[in-house]
Amino acid sequence: MELYVNGIGILGPGLAGWDESRLVLASESPSWEPAMPEPSASLLPANEQRRSSETVRWALHVAQEAMRQAEVDAREVASVFASSEGETGVLDRLCTALAAPQRTISPTLFHHSVHNAASGYWGIATGSQQSSTVLACYDSSFCAAFLEAAAYAHTDERPVLLVAYDLPLPPPLYAARPLGGGFAAALLLTRAPGPHNLAQLDLTLSNDLSEEATIMDDAGLETLRTGNQAAQSLPLLAAIARQCDTLVLLEYLEDQHLLIRVAPC
Repeated sequence: MELYVNGIGILGPGLAGWDESRLVLASESPSWEPAMPEPSASLLPANEQRRSSETVRWALHVAQEAMRQAEVDAREVASVFASSEGETGVLDRLCTALAAPQRTISPTLFHHSVHNAASGYWGIATGSQQSSTVLACYDSSFCAAFLEAAAYAHTDERPVLLVAYDLPLPPPLYAARPLGGGFAAALLLTRAPGPHNLAQLDLTLSNDLSEEATIMDDAGLETLRTGNQAAQSLPLLAAIARQCDTLVLLEYLEDQHLLIRVAPC
């Protein structure tokens, strides 16, 4: 499948927005410093911002950045959200409340515990009534969501916003699923070229497991890539940042890889 990238959002340790991060990813700036940025969901009404979880704010931060770059009406864009764990911070608070003698559960907290919370807040913020899919496929979540978004863009010939995000779990849940660092990325994908194209992508599924997955040159970024499923997007983002013909290989399933040929626009 052939696709075009029209907008990118990124948020992670030392990666605060595409304009700053692309220089780091393209190795055109000093070495990566893992300072943790603060997410913003400024498109949400004030009351919703106060109610939203940290996970929601990370997801919406990158989503709104990608949409600003693409200059597309969010009400016309379908979306695919991907998180391997979802609202684990809310889950931890619910479990803590249930373990207390009173066992008092806040309805608002329960409302935020669902896996599609970020997608719901995106609909509230933008007024979009387009299709929105939410996926969780453990360590394959980013690739699965990428294929979902690509297929949707091709079949419906509509712009699709892909948002992948995951935050470290609080203890004691972290011991069972030690995600490293917070990371979120968003890509606005279209089937046809347009005025804001950042890259052209050609997707192929491969059963040839003889090739190793594409890794990051910087050791710190490589640790982030292997420690957070959403950060598996880093080699693709780095290839786009370099603006040269590149073949990126992402691990997908045990017997299948996702190959993405990246060409500059």
